[in-house]
Amino acid sequence: MEELKVNLCGMTLDNPVIPASGTFGFGYEFNDFYDINALGSIALKGTTKNPRYGNPLPRIAECTEGLINSVGLQNPGVDEVVGTELKKLGKVFFKKAIANVSGFGVEEYQEVAKKFDEQEQIGLIEVNISCPNVHCGGMSFGTDPKSAYEVTKAVKSVCKKPVFVKLTPNVTSVKDIALAVKDGGADGLSLINTLLGMRIDLKTKKPVVANKMGGFSGRAIFPIALRMVYEAYEATGLPIIGVGGIASAEDVIEMMLAGATACEIGAENLVNPYACKEIIEDLPRAMKKFGIKKLSDIIGGAH
Repeated sequence: MEELKVNLCGMTLDNPVIPASGTFGFGYEFNDFYDINALGSIALKGTTKNPRYGNPLPRIAECTEGLINSVGLQNPGVDEVVGTELKKLGKVFFKKAIANVSGFGVEEYQEVAKKFDEQEQIGLIEVNISCPNVHCGGMSFGTDPKSAYEVTKAVKSVCKKPVFVKLTPNVTSVKDIALAVKDGGADGLSLINTLLGMRIDLKTKKPVVANKMGGFSGRAIFPIALRMVYEAYEATGLPIIGVGGIASAEDVIEMMLAGATACEIGAENLVNPYACKEIIEDLPRAMKKFGIKKLSDIIGGAH
């Protein structure tokens, strides 16, 4: 029988499939569709210190094999997430969740991460230094090795739980950023976040999204994500959560061969709310097809 379990920095997952932050709400909403305990874990919606409305509307633009979003980290703030959203999730999901932390300064990252680190329900902290949809925060930390190092070191100083840093693809060399966060003490990496893209409405001759540009995600970015996971694994040897365009069991296997221990499914959830469940159910078939007995055995197998 095929073995789907993987170990992510001491966090044992029944399978490597995790809904990506921002595409699955706070998780409990999807329990109306299926038992979400089938998932390996859940990456919670990106959370900041204070509530955020996000960017002005419209925020979404469709693309071939993907979409552009400019949501802008809309969330109720960390205190509301900890006090309300985590409690709602705890009633239906009985595994450890992944907190996704965002901020506009090193101190904010630190404060939000510390609050999540104190929660029993949280098994791992994912530090988002890669959001392209906010000004003076997010991606501005993830494109500079020095800033990436400083944020990572600050968060690690207040967290006992594993800290994974989510990297942006909007850089010349993802290896430089990966090595910087490793030097800062990161326990693992999460990559990639969205690419920066845009669409123009031919009727109005104006950008479709109000913010002009936004994060491009979906199946079209899978080869880019795969390449960057491969490079980051080769450069650092750290555990990796692979993200970007994953839409099938075969994609999960390919991403794990590149170096990922687990995989986050993002835009595909917006197309099909059953995407994660279907991928998990299809993994044994795909493993059998390629002669894989244990998923954990193939991590980094392409190197």
